[in-house]
Parts: sequence; C-alpha cells; structure tokens
Amino acid sequence: MRIHVRHETAYHYDTPAKYIIQKLRMSPRSHDGQHVRKWRIEVDRDCRLLERSDAFGNLVHSFTLVGQFDALSITVDGEIETEDTNGVVRGTAERLPPDLFLRDTDLTKPNAELEAYAQRFAREDGDRLALLHDVLTDLHKHIAFDTERTDTGTTAADAFALKHGVCQDFTHIFLAMARTLGIPARYVGGYLVQADGTVSSEAGHAWAEAHVPDLGWVGFDASNGVCTTEGYVRVAVGLDYLGAAPVRGAQVGGQAEGLTVAVHTENMAAQQ
Repeated sequence: MRIHVRHETAYHYDTPAKYIIQKLRMSPRSHDGQHVRKWRIEVDRDCRLLERSDAFGNLVHSFTLVGQFDALSITVDGEIETEDTNGVVRGTAERLPPDLFLRDTDLTKPNAELEAYAQRFAREDGDRLALLHDVLTDLHKHIAFDTERTDTGTTAADAFALKHGVCQDFTHIFLAMARTLGIPARYVGGYLVQADGTVSSEAGHAWAEAHVPDLGWVGFDASNGVCTTEGYVRVAVGLDYLGAAPVRGAQVGGQAEGLTVAVHTENMAAQQ
C-alpha cells in the first residue's frame, strides 16, 4: 500500500513566548514491510532542525526558537510504501534487549485489579502468541472507545477502571497486562489508514508490540482488535506514550497555550 501522511500541529499563545524548545519524533524509519519514499518536516519559523537517534532507535529532530512568538506551526508531509507482514516487525533499529520492555512506568503500572485481570490469561502450555491474541480480543471487547473520558496523563489502571479510552489507553492497558505476564511489550506511535479510503483525525494512532519467541516483535492494536497490517505506519516506540510522543517541548512565556492537531492519511491507490 502507498500511504500519504500529512500531520499539522499548531500552537497559539495568548501572550508571546520568548523561548521555545521542541523535540519531534515524527519521522519513520524504513524496515521490512515499510519503505519511506519521501518525508519532510516544515517549521514556519526560522530555525535549524537537529537530527539524532534516541536509545530506542527513533529518529528525533529538535529545534529552539528565541524571540517573540504568538504562534508556531509544524507540518509533516510524506509518503510510505507498506506490505502486510502479518503483524511481525523485522529489520528495525534494535538497540536495547527485549527484557528492558518489561519495565513499568507511571502510565503503565498495573494496580491489583488490572493484575488480577491479566492473570486470567496465563497459559500452562507457554504459547505466548495465543495468550497475546486472547488478551487482544478480550480487551477490545472489554473497553469502549471514547474520546471524552481520558487524556494523555491517564494511566492504564485509571482507563481500565473507567472501561473507556482512546488508542493510547488501550495500548497502555495492553502493555500493563503483557508485562504482568512476563512478556516484553512496548508502545508504538504512528498512523493508520484503512485500505479503502482516507482518514482524518485530531491525532495519530497508537498500538503495542510484544516480543514472541521465534517471531520477534509483533504488533497488536487493541483499540481495533487486530494485529497490525499494511495500513499501519510505524514511527516511534517507547516504554509508554511519553517515550514515543510526536511532539514534546517547553517554552518561556507564552501563557494560555492553545494546541490544534490535524492528521490526514490516505491510501493513494484507493484515491486514484
């Protein structure tokens, strides 16, 4: 599938910001099943984008601005070619051992209720892939997709108690359950497009990858109840949302910050 992505992020400040620093994890890498044809980041202010790789192998761009700014816009535009790999992820930049992804974070640490729920899926036969599919299916049914109940600071335990959440919450709960069962799992941020059309939204997409012996990393999207397909564009990974967030930063001044995000993805072949 050939996918076009356009991701626009706009900041507005009631009083001008005097100093802004931003860190962007918005550039995908090529790997098996994913080829980056072209990709560009545009900032509407005069600055220099510095590129590096972080510990997780993500491409990271950063920039700083000094002056008086009442608005800032960041636009990403690119094309990706993808192939269906049945959810298996290979050829990625792996700098850390899988067991590091057993580590809990503030956003993924389970409480007693979530741990007990996870233990229901333990298997005596040791079939990790079957276990993960069972978790995927049940969690998709157990939690209702809802954009009104949670935010970026909602923990896995809180979202599980609410029984409502967005893709980020489904992913955090899946990570908490997998790690409780001794399975390394990580957060993935990126984009999703359906095979037959175009998707416009106010955010990108999120899913999990879990490590399976003899297969390696496998993608699981609990919010849709499926393993990842050719419609998924993988951009950044981390222990949780904070490690893979597309934009993180800070500023001096710039009171009452407003943020708008528009993400447009399309299957170019379907549109043609």
